[in-house]
Amino acid sequence: MNREYAHLKELGKKLSEITNLPVQEEKKKLWIANNDLKPIRPMVYMDQLPWHEINTSDEMKLLCENEFLRSVEYSIRQLLYRWKHFPCDMVVENRIDIPHAVHNVNYGIHIVEETRQTDAGNDVVSHKYKDQIATEEDLNALQNDEIRVDRDLDRLHMEQCQEIFDSIIPVRFSGVDIHAGVWDRIAQMRPAQVILEDMIDRPEFMQKIVEKFVSLTMSTVEQCEALGLLDPEMQYVHCTGAYTNDLPPVKEGQDHPAAKNIWAFGMAQLFTTMSPAMHEEFEIDIVRPLYERFGLLYYGCCEPLENKIGIIRKLKNVRKISVSPWANVAKSAENMHGDFVLSLKPNPAFFVAGFAEDKIVKLVRDAIAVAKANNTPIEIIQKDVSTLEYHLDNLDRWEQIVMRIVQDI
Repeated sequence: MNREYAHLKELGKKLSEITNLPVQEEKKKLWIANNDLKPIRPMVYMDQLPWHEINTSDEMKLLCENEFLRSVEYSIRQLLYRWKHFPCDMVVENRIDIPHAVHNVNYGIHIVEETRQTDAGNDVVSHKYKDQIATEEDLNALQNDEIRVDRDLDRLHMEQCQEIFDSIIPVRFSGVDIHAGVWDRIAQMRPAQVILEDMIDRPEFMQKIVEKFVSLTMSTVEQCEALGLLDPEMQYVHCTGAYTNDLPPVKEGQDHPAAKNIWAFGMAQLFTTMSPAMHEEFEIDIVRPLYERFGLLYYGCCEPLENKIGIIRKLKNVRKISVSPWANVAKSAENMHGDFVLSLKPNPAFFVAGFAEDKIVKLVRDAIAVAKANNTPIEIIQKDVSTLEYHLDNLDRWEQIVMRIVQDI
């Protein structure tokens, strides 16, 4: 254990040196400006990366054997690797974040599925879900999970980290990120085809399903509030910078952070081919009370939303809208016209099967141009990279190319 403590101290010193660089505050100010709709330049970040491949590098070799300390080491090594290879606009805060020992943040669902994978180390797999809510009896049987925090284990973990990192770098507990997108979870409890058929054949039943999942998620939010698990110092929301001056602060005397003090993210990826009217009826109108509990909301993921900006406007707290590889970027910018951050998701295929630099450059420059023409803040978020076919340098190359573009503006 003494050897592991000494090893983590050295990693903590390396991290501390990075956290004290002036660029950290500079990047934070850029995120705040962009998220508060007063952009200085486009922002860039990379997330949801194939760490099962990156972990094969010598830089990610773990030395700790204790399970908890190994997880701390891994999180620090990830930060150090990111900073060295593809820092983009990441902000490295002067702290070590450790998670609470929390149980049952399941939003009331328990998935039954079959999976298929092509790489044993990759957690991106194909799913075949069992239909667990085919009837109203099935639906009524779903119950809220009781969220628990092991406070004794939390104390042990904090004491260990404070002993290791004392006078090197502060330690704190990170909070629970709330995924408010109920349709992602509905699609894990029923096959997609069955859901789409029932939206036509059994619309009242589908409405009851959405209402139930909103209730389950509300319970999760309320329990996290009561247990003090929400995090008003969160750095990222759905793979993008969360820094802003537009969230209400936690007030003096307030027992715990509330949903109104944080970001959440929501989406309805199953609605990719759904009409705006049905999207509004089965998603926006029903889920709105949940979404609007939060201070700010990031909306969307892989589903193209350029024709649905109008109905998204019904949600009073949306600040960022996803523009996926399948969306029309120009139409998205035109329909946002400065009221939201355009969260561009470039296609990762451009640097997995070979490296198409010309396509990367054209996509990013064209997107920035249409955003500027519509006075719309833009962020370039490279995510959903399920494999690099072990060509790790491709991430570094993408970052260097895109950062040159945004810094030349």
